[in-house]
Amino acid sequence: MKTILNLEEIGMFLAAVILFNAKVPYSWWVFPACLLLPDLSMVGYAAGNKTGAWVYNFFHHKGVAILTCVAGIYLSLDWLTFTGIILFAHSCMDRVFGYGLKYLTGFKYTHLGEIGKNAKK
Repeated sequence: MKTILNLEEIGMFLAAVILFNAKVPYSWWVFPACLLLPDLSMVGYAAGNKTGAWVYNFFHHKGVAILTCVAGIYLSLDWLTFTGIILFAHSCMDRVFGYGLKYLTGFKYTHLGEIGKNAKK
């Protein structure tokens, strides 16, 4: 089952790349250059686990990414469309590597299981 879910996430990531090429007038290198920017949301953990989880999950939620992208297309705002595409692609990439949405108990507890070197396999 994990393989099927990873293939689904890879497919959605590729769809984001295609959407980037079709809808955004930026050079190709902007996509990989900005792909890790959503991880800046980890700064929220400086305010504690609960705040960190809320901030992190907001920037890693695919629904937020899709709404942002659709709003950008509707409003003809390339930067907003691009933001939605990056958020979506980044979330897909994270899921492939096992980084899911965070629980309020701490950064290493995700909806996909525990992460880190001491995680239970």
